This record gives sequence, C-alpha cells and structure tokens, in this order.
Amino acid sequence: MAKKANFLKQFWQEKKMVGAMSPSSKYLANLMLKNIDFKKARVLIELGPGTGVFTKRILELMPTDAKLLVFELNDTFFKNLSEEIHDNRMILIHDSAEHIQKYLNENGLIHADYIISSLPLANFPNKLKTAILDASYEAMVNNGKYVQFQYSLNSRKNLEDRFESVHISFTPLNFPPAFVYTCLKNK
Repeated sequence: MAKKANFLKQFWQEKKMVGAMSPSSKYLANLMLKNIDFKKARVLIELGPGTGVFTKRILELMPTDAKLLVFELNDTFFKNLSEEIHDNRMILIHDSAEHIQKYLNENGLIHADYIISSLPLANFPNKLKTAILDASYEAMVNNGKYVQFQYSLNSRKNLEDRFESVHISFTPLNFPPAFVYTCLKNK
C-alpha cells in the first residue's frame, strides 16, 4: 500500500513526468513484453520505469549475458529502484532518455535490440518528445522494436512518422486502460 501511496504522491507532484496515478498492472506488463524475443535480446533499454513493475519482469525473462539500461529521471523512483533491485545486468541511469547513445557508448554497447517505454509522451513538450523518440530510433539496431504504452492515441502520429511499422494493441485490465504501441525500426 505504501508503494501505491508513494506513486500517487509523485503523480501529484510531477504530473508532466509521472503519467499515471498508480503502477502498471501485470496485464499491461505482459502485453508490453509479449513481442520481445528474450532469447535473442542482448541489449534492452527501459525508459521511465517508475516503481519497476516492467523492470522486474524484464530481468526475470532476459538472458544472463544481456544488459538492461534503465533511465529514470524522478528522484524518488530512482532512489527506490536503486535500493530495491540488485542485478548486475541492470545499469540504472539518473538522466533523461534523450541521452541514450551516451550511456550505450559509456558501457561499451552499440545498439539496443529493444526499447520499452512507459514515458508519458502525451504530457511532454513537442521538442522533448521529438528528442526522446529520435534518440530511441537512432539507438536501436535495424529490426529492433520500440514498445510504448500510453493512455490515449495522442502520440500515434509521432510514432508512425518515425517508425516503419506501428502496431497498436489495447488492454482494459489496467488503471487507466492502456494502448500499447509496438514499433519496428526497419531501415
């Protein structure tokens, strides 16, 4: 209960950066991760993990030789993640998702196979949204996937303008119900 109260507090304090009033459901987590081939994934990136619902599931499913770069800008969520999740495959980064390539380079990595994003794109100024999506696209390997959830279809055009293929699915089993965009980079 304390986690949900803390999440709600962060939502009220930072509405532009925290896009939900409660953590994501296991149903949304399953839908977000169902199109990821964890057997082949070597570099994964998570943007905006919040309380780590997806992070924990990703770590359960990914290979022992894979790396997960996790970007969290919110101070409270970052602190909680650093205290709660201890896995040498995870690199927790307290910086904006605009700087993905910098952290790939610093860790001797070239591209990401998958990017999983919980960022509330619809809340972001257009310049920031564009910078994050451009950085994500450039950081991905060819045929890599970018998976993003949102509570509306407001960001659909931003994703369709950038990625060669965008598939949208929906789950009512989340509060609030959510759309999941699975985007393919195929240059």
